[in-house]
Amino acid sequence: MIVSFVSVSVALGVALDRLLGEPKRLHPLVGFGSLARTVEALLNRPAFIHARAVGALALLFTTVPWLVLAVFLTRLTSDSWMIQCALGAGAVYLAIGWQSLDAHIAPIFTSLKNGQLVHARRGAAMIVSRDCDELEADGVAKAAIESLLENTSDAVIAPLFWFVVAGVPGIVMYRLVNTLDAMWGYRNARYQHFGWAAARLDDVLNYLPARLTAAAFVVCAFSRNGWVCWRQCAGIWASPNAGAVLASGAGCLGVSLGAGASYHGVWQDKPATPGRAVIADDLLRATLLTRRAIVLCTLALLSVHGVWAGGLGY
Repeated sequence: MIVSFVSVSVALGVALDRLLGEPKRLHPLVGFGSLARTVEALLNRPAFIHARAVGALALLFTTVPWLVLAVFLTRLTSDSWMIQCALGAGAVYLAIGWQSLDAHIAPIFTSLKNGQLVHARRGAAMIVSRDCDELEADGVAKAAIESLLENTSDAVIAPLFWFVVAGVPGIVMYRLVNTLDAMWGYRNARYQHFGWAAARLDDVLNYLPARLTAAAFVVCAFSRNGWVCWRQCAGIWASPNAGAVLASGAGCLGVSLGAGASYHGVWQDKPATPGRAVIADDLLRATLLTRRAIVLCTLALLSVHGVWAGGLGY
């Protein structure tokens, strides 16, 4: 019955996301974000010398109560298969962002194809942290593709991975830590130490999903170049997980990603992967690649879980 519960929950949760997108009102992560901002404002102070320890305490304070609640609800509903499925589907729906990701990418593609560079820049600025006001069309397309590839792992495959591995507590844990990393994980004076614990834990939780995503790109594109680029160019990016995903995706698409960019007015130079310059049509190609990768990873995760659960006699 566990196999059916996981499969049904994933299928329903993904279907709800594709049909409805993110809730426009009362999304639990919005409330969690408000809590995280309040905790950070209270605890992230120069007077606290041991900033990493304080940041770790803030991480525990903001996540453990919700993790305990998730465990409690899982045990409370363990006697009812239908309620288990409803709880699991709700958790999957609220944790993934596949439809939202597509909804952000599509207008950028349309604007670029129509020559509306200003609109394309505005769309890109909503999903990337780099400065977009001066980007040319190829820079906008590259930024959008990098965001699409990385968030395929972070916003879709990783939460599904942790749901299949650890149920509702697993997906809740992942989504909360990933949210804190997005809020506190910056390498600047304010967050470098306070956000250290959230960033490192997010790295740990994303290690396997990122490599699963990178491998799925290679398989779906039938691309040896994706594998070569992954192995040779992942180190271009500071994040070991983002590097694997982006390098694999760049190789599979045959385009050059990476290179320098401006962040909050400060230019950061870095190498680029080999390949041709990105064009608008590559956004469509990247979207198709990520969709196939999501389907492949989902089926693979459910298949492995089915074999594992069957071996335990469920």
